Amino acid sequence: MRVVFLIQGRQVAASRYRVLQYLPFLEAGGIEPVVFEFPRSLGAWLSLYGQLRTADILFVQRKRLPLSALALLKGRGKRIIYDFDDAVMFKDSLSEKPFSLRRRMSFQRMLRFSDLVIAGNRFLKGEAQKYHGNVQVLPTPIDADRYRAKEYRETKTVNIGWIGSSSTIRYMESHKNVWEALGRKYPHVTLTIICDTFMETTMIPLRKVRWSYDTEIDDLHHLDIGVMPLFMDLWSEGKCGFKIIQYLGVGIPAVCTPVGINRDVVDDGANGFWAVKHEEWLEKLSRLIEDPDLRMKMGRAGREKIMQHYTVQKCAPLLTEWIKSLG
Repeated sequence: MRVVFLIQGRQVAASRYRVLQYLPFLEAGGIEPVVFEFPRSLGAWLSLYGQLRTADILFVQRKRLPLSALALLKGRGKRIIYDFDDAVMFKDSLSEKPFSLRRRMSFQRMLRFSDLVIAGNRFLKGEAQKYHGNVQVLPTPIDADRYRAKEYRETKTVNIGWIGSSSTIRYMESHKNVWEALGRKYPHVTLTIICDTFMETTMIPLRKVRWSYDTEIDDLHHLDIGVMPLFMDLWSEGKCGFKIIQYLGVGIPAVCTPVGINRDVVDDGANGFWAVKHEEWLEKLSRLIEDPDLRMKMGRAGREKIMQHYTVQKCAPLLTEWIKSLG
């Protein structure tokens, strides 16, 4: 079976974790994958159509295809899988009003022409089921072989950390008063940002670590607590909690806003904490700062859960089965 994967970009995190890391597993399962980045020119579209002549399935990652392309593909009898891991039917958290008729219509159109829909969490599945009867949930997983466990050692400092991109650092900035309050309360606490852009702090020491695929696991190992603040809105409901999966995957407890998949991955009080209000963030983080044994206990519980449910080794057989079911 030959499958063409249409991705956002080879350097895009969602493409890397929701498509590219699956390729060896799919090949082992008898699927021949061909990867294309989303066409930006007529020549690129023609090249894609040429590859699709001998393909059984087109797997589209996140972006919605224009109506003309969808009609052409279905006219040629091609099966389409649509995979998405964001609330693409809504506007993002910076918008005053989340609802968008244009986004909703393009999402509905994409699903109408798809044979299988794969959503990154249960909220997204619910949105997709409004327009499609064959929707599966597949989390954004990590590679169990790559994400080795953190070694717990006594340290004089406690390092709170966040990993992300320039498009999501606004969530850290929105909770700046929390980080500054912790800096005033605990002189031995440091905040680490692993990203390609950074915020500034006054009261808490800030480590700026430029993100790199080659060093991200070591950088995560330097953290003691991972955080994932979000807004309580529809866009955040579609988030797939990959930061938390990364934290827990190396054995670091997480404190997060309980929205979207965060509620499923973090078991409040077992492998991390939920926090919404300013006082809750301070209370939960203070407990972890003051108790190294609790950090270790929660971190180990978190890693165990991730290894059971959120690795590419666990998810690949499901994806392989779903793709083959269309053939």
